[in-house]
Amino acid sequence: MTEDKANKAPTIIDIAREAGVSKSAVSRALLGQGRISEEARSRILDVAQRLGYVKNAMAQGLVAQRTHTLGVLVRDAVRPFYGHLHAALQGRAIEGGYRVVTATGVRDFALAEERRALQTLLSLRVEGLVVCSGLLPARDIAPFVERVPTVVAGRPEPHPAINSVYCDEEDGAQQLVDHLVSLGHRRVAVLLVPEALSITQYARTAAMVSGLRERGVDTVVTELTDGPEAPVEAVPALLEDREITAIMCPQDDVMVSVLERLRRAGVRVPDDMSVTGFDGIGPLTTPLLGLTTLRQPLDEVGRRAIDLLLELREDRSMPTRHIALRGALVAGTTTAPPPPPPHPARR
Repeated sequence: MTEDKANKAPTIIDIAREAGVSKSAVSRALLGQGRISEEARSRILDVAQRLGYVKNAMAQGLVAQRTHTLGVLVRDAVRPFYGHLHAALQGRAIEGGYRVVTATGVRDFALAEERRALQTLLSLRVEGLVVCSGLLPARDIAPFVERVPTVVAGRPEPHPAINSVYCDEEDGAQQLVDHLVSLGHRRVAVLLVPEALSITQYARTAAMVSGLRERGVDTVVTELTDGPEAPVEAVPALLEDREITAIMCPQDDVMVSVLERLRRAGVRVPDDMSVTGFDGIGPLTTPLLGLTTLRQPLDEVGRRAIDLLLELREDRSMPTRHIALRGALVAGTTTAPPPPPPHPARR
């Protein structure tokens, strides 16, 4: 056998030749349809397994105009948020009888790469797209909506033509603000994420700022720059302001970095400084850490996104829907009433 033949994927013709049956008999056996004896079906399946035959689901889909495949774009495969959401999406798709093809990035997945990933998914004849990206703007998603049912999952997306399912970022921010205000904090710092870095984190941190100011709380805004060290580098300047008693972080992993920087500076949490996060996902939810955070309902986001996508597939005339789901406040051990102000020096 030549090297080319050895590397060539087996076809139904190879199976038919090996099993001594017709090509149509092989097709009926592999599809589980049509009339064929059990003896012939068993022989064909045994030969297919021995040859390592893998049916071409895409080719079958082209014939039937159905692929039963959904495409999912995941911005960052490393971050727990995206990993958890992807698992929820895939689980629900499987329950509905669909396969999932995923395009993922890691850390610095450029916008141009995300656009190309969507094109690639579309080329695979997927029956629907789920976009999970906190950065890809609506203008880059909208053209795909006209070609295939599309849902943005995991972020607020107000575009009038793009369906979305997400945790209510503003409500979550307000829950955290209310928690700090109820504890008595009157001067609070917010680590604000620019919209150019993350649409999602900008929405939540901007809501933190507005919520604090609406409640009459002195608010110190520190706009973060790009890079993993930016939150840590912001802490020393905040500590110079002795009246700040709480720091609100855009997400839990940023919060952990801030907590570590405060520990190195000798600042006790929550005795000297309260700290909040956002997401409530994965290992960081352990009571051992006791983070005060906002837990996003990602399992429900994933389920509802797939359900909405399949509804869209059946009825493309459906009006656009934006489904906001409420997160849950987790009041951990990183927040407490602020320390009493120092007594003025006696004369």
